Amino acid sequence: MTDIEKEAARIAEQGESAPRLARDPVNLPMINNWLEAIGDKHPGYTEVAPPAMVQVWTMPGLHGRRAPDDPLGQMMAILDEAGYTSVVATNSDQTYHRYLKVGEHLSMATSLEDVTGPKRTGLGEGWFVTTRSTWYVGDEPVAEMRFRVLKYRPAQKPEPVAETPEAQPIRPSVNRDTEYFWEGCRQNELRIQRCGGCGLLRHPPGPMCPECGATKPKYLVSDGLGVVYSYVVHHHPAVPGKRTPFVIALVELDEGVRMLGELDGEPAIGQRVEVVFTKVDDELTMPSWRPRADR
Repeated sequence: MTDIEKEAARIAEQGESAPRLARDPVNLPMINNWLEAIGDKHPGYTEVAPPAMVQVWTMPGLHGRRAPDDPLGQMMAILDEAGYTSVVATNSDQTYHRYLKVGEHLSMATSLEDVTGPKRTGLGEGWFVTTRSTWYVGDEPVAEMRFRVLKYRPAQKPEPVAETPEAQPIRPSVNRDTEYFWEGCRQNELRIQRCGGCGLLRHPPGPMCPECGATKPKYLVSDGLGVVYSYVVHHHPAVPGKRTPFVIALVELDEGVRMLGELDGEPAIGQRVEVVFTKVDDELTMPSWRPRADR
């Protein structure tokens, strides 16, 4: 048994941490804010809270700190000290026993369920840590959550390797719903699906209009102008036919829809861009973005 496994066993034997009381009772203003943030217009949340809000009530706030007996905090500190300083691949699953009523005051306690490792990953060697949190109203458990996180030791970066000219780019999947788009790219046209019934513009395209249900879409040809709504800089993993890093931007077109594509140049939110068409071969032309001089 490794030192990390010994420490994990010690923390697990401690059982649940002391209950942490929510800062506020379940309340309608917070429910309304949460519903607005996620776009939930269900009219039924006036006396009870949406179940998925359970974690909201016991969040420690902007200046909150982990309690000394918090098992996740203890395990993170042990792994940090052992050199596993980076975090990736968090996920969780939740179980709800009943709706929470406005005015109820929750508390939460957490225990360490499992620590598994060391595991080899593409990012480096790491350990998977799983905790179990339980929410209570008084002594009644009302919800549980398993939370998993991978703490890893960053591997040394290999020297960048240029892609060979023979490397083929990943090709898009073309079907009946999207073939008009790729045909447009071959003709240097950026096409946007337009509903044949109500005229709604949408991208990515689909077989049925989400507003009126019509199933005979048409398209319009975009001017190919827009602004960068969001972006990511891709460093890893390697992508066939590409040299990393490269930028993928979500562009909001002047027509109102948003479209993904590679961006040539330094990205910035709100940056004015225009479409560029690059011919890959006789069958595939890819759209991408470049900054406009009039931005």
